[in-house]
Amino acid sequence: GQIVGYNKDILDYAASQLGVKLDQLNLPFQGLLPGLLAKKFDLMATSTGINPERAAKYAYTRPTGSFENVIVVRADEERIKKPEDINGMVVATQLASSVQPIIEAYDKELKDKGGKGVGELKLFTSFPETHVALASGQVDAIVIASPSAAVLMKNVPDTYKVVGSIGEFSYLSWVVRPEDKDLREFINAKIGELKDSGKLKELQLKWFGFEMKTPDQGYLPPGAL
Repeated sequence: GQIVGYNKDILDYAASQLGVKLDQLNLPFQGLLPGLLAKKFDLMATSTGINPERAAKYAYTRPTGSFENVIVVRADEERIKKPEDINGMVVATQLASSVQPIIEAYDKELKDKGGKGVGELKLFTSFPETHVALASGQVDAIVIASPSAAVLMKNVPDTYKVVGSIGEFSYLSWVVRPEDKDLREFINAKIGELKDSGKLKELQLKWFGFEMKTPDQGYLPPGAL
């Protein structure tokens, strides 16, 4: 199907300024970073959490957004009212996402405090698969980025609710190969233009219903490329 969304709107603007034909691929997240390094494509224009491990290997653009890692449950769920209530529960997230190590660290934190920890962690190929698993009762809770949760609850009202967040606040960026500094600078300039004109905020409100922080500097961890 046709690719639509927040990232697509930003990408369309950047491509129009460059005067090139855009060939956008819709691929599983797990293959994106290896595919980028293998030169199967030139830009990873999907919301990717900035973390130190990735930042040492890949070149992040300036942020397109920011997020918290939120715990989402079914709207009628009564057992889980706060994050620590996932002790002993079946929880899901996306495999190889920036959220996976967050929920794994929180599981350890719960156990260190004398709790059971997560009963079972199920990892799916995509975040939409976790939404289906939650709605169908295969899992008790899912951990996803807050913008994704906002879109989910907007698209499927009265089905899900957020009960809290875990881990640290983080930024979302696009990714290029380390050697492609000119491409990164170009993308950074286009994101900056959208931010300065107010269009980036407009797109955030359109797709998520709220504004996100997108700092001009200080968003990369120590040792980042």
